[in-house]
Amino acid sequence: MVFRKLPGVSASGMGLRLSQKFVFLLFLSGLVTLCFGALFFLPDSVRLKRIFLSKTETQPVTVGSGSENDAREAHPKRAKEQERPRAVASAKGETSTKLKSLSRPPAGSHEATAARAPEDRTLPRSRTESASQRATSAARGAAAAPDTFSYRRFKGCLLKPPLGSDSGKPGDPATTERREKVKENGEASLFEVNIRYVGGLLSAYYLTGEELFKNKALELGEKLLPAFNTPTGIPRGVINLGSGTSWSWGWASAGSSILAEFGTLHLEFIHLTELSSNPIYTEKVMNIRKVLNKIEKPHGLYPNFLSPVSGNWVQHHVSIGGLGDSFYEYLIKSYLMSDKTDDDAKMMYYSALEAIEANLVQKSPSGLTYMAEWRGGILDHKMGHLACFSGGMIGIGADDGAPDKRQHYLDLAAEITHTCHESYTRSATKLGPEAFRFDAGAEATATRLSDRYYILRPEVIESYMYMWRLTHDPKYREWGWEAVEALEEHCRVESGFSGIRDVYTMTVGHDNMQQSFFLSETLKYLYLLFSDDDLLPLEDWVFNTEAHPLPVVRKSCLQDEATQDKTLAE
Repeated sequence: MVFRKLPGVSASGMGLRLSQKFVFLLFLSGLVTLCFGALFFLPDSVRLKRIFLSKTETQPVTVGSGSENDAREAHPKRAKEQERPRAVASAKGETSTKLKSLSRPPAGSHEATAARAPEDRTLPRSRTESASQRATSAARGAAAAPDTFSYRRFKGCLLKPPLGSDSGKPGDPATTERREKVKENGEASLFEVNIRYVGGLLSAYYLTGEELFKNKALELGEKLLPAFNTPTGIPRGVINLGSGTSWSWGWASAGSSILAEFGTLHLEFIHLTELSSNPIYTEKVMNIRKVLNKIEKPHGLYPNFLSPVSGNWVQHHVSIGGLGDSFYEYLIKSYLMSDKTDDDAKMMYYSALEAIEANLVQKSPSGLTYMAEWRGGILDHKMGHLACFSGGMIGIGADDGAPDKRQHYLDLAAEITHTCHESYTRSATKLGPEAFRFDAGAEATATRLSDRYYILRPEVIESYMYMWRLTHDPKYREWGWEAVEALEEHCRVESGFSGIRDVYTMTVGHDNMQQSFFLSETLKYLYLLFSDDDLLPLEDWVFNTEAHPLPVVRKSCLQDEATQDKTLAE
């Protein structure tokens, strides 16, 4: 095929002379500029703008909003955030989304509404749009896309009531019987249900004022009452919440009840009476005190096992750690929670503390103060991690002791807390063992393999928090931070935190379990340790043994408030 040579065309048939090229390119660039500029004068050009301009150069405007300039003047901080880069490349070439997540506009804001609006509602601001049009559009936009959740609207959208007409009760007796069988709860610990669930619900109510929490606390508290149906009124340790039957733990000696269990009900039950105006809860726990005050106590000490049938001690094993610990804690806290009016609790606590000092408090050869255990008159020079709460307990009760003993009690609290800190620092992981001994040349270390584990317990940190509040000695915060670093290094796992099997080896073996008290107590006490004292101040709040805050009951103040309310109502 032969191509005819056209004038001004090169031999290749495709080229132009230099002058013609220049003129052609000049014409082409002018045409492109004209077309591109025209985009900005078209009323529906936002999609085309997005093709050429980045999101930071043009922000979509939601129907009904003010102008872009108005938004930037009203929210200069947001305007700056919009200009920040959305992602940053890391050293490994990956793209980080941290800046994007941090600069995300808050829910309900102008930017958040614009971001989630469908594309057909996102329009540029027309220069010819009138104020009345903008007002009308704004009203329509607000009605079409409410920013807040409405439970009433949600409930109206349900096709049927969620609980049915009669809570789903079947019509035939056989199915009803099977349904009731499913409702049986099995066994539940009276002690654990009280400190965790009743205490947690009470705390939630007092901190929020939500009636739901109060009602559930009262409902659950009522289900615990059948456990007190014994010849002495000392409750048994296990209860079926469905049937109300109760029994003692199989491992408890001779069917006995445990001091730390029946002695750790007072705080919660007093509040159940306060909220329900039903004296039965207070009567139940006050009866426990009557029984304890009536029976003889060896050397003034309270053994850990008591028969709920005869009201006599079953064994003479005394411990400030497991099986006994929170009984003593609730004595001093009952006094404090009563606005220091419960003189019976005060008398019982300080009498018990004197007996503990005389019989259990010991000094090691190097001068460490610790709490030994007492077994029928023979001392066992072991201190459990659970007993390390006693530093904080003695500290919060120091100021209300005999005037000549107040500084002594505060010093004793500091010495015990120091010993418990030593049990941490003497391990390879800087976490304390389940129990440590002071015999055969050992001091504040576990000498038995069965005592070398750590299950995220809070008692040592609990004492740090109280001692910080009482003295503001910076060492307690430093000790708390040491524990945080040790937890982070040795206990953090992919899905949370785990206990470890041996605190004396750096090659840790995890037990694959995060105890519930780690969140409720360990982390809470650490958070309070690093907070100002006005967060849950001790003048107004008492922590139950699961670290749920309960308010001080100020009877006179509550009565004055009630009188004022009555006067206003009249």
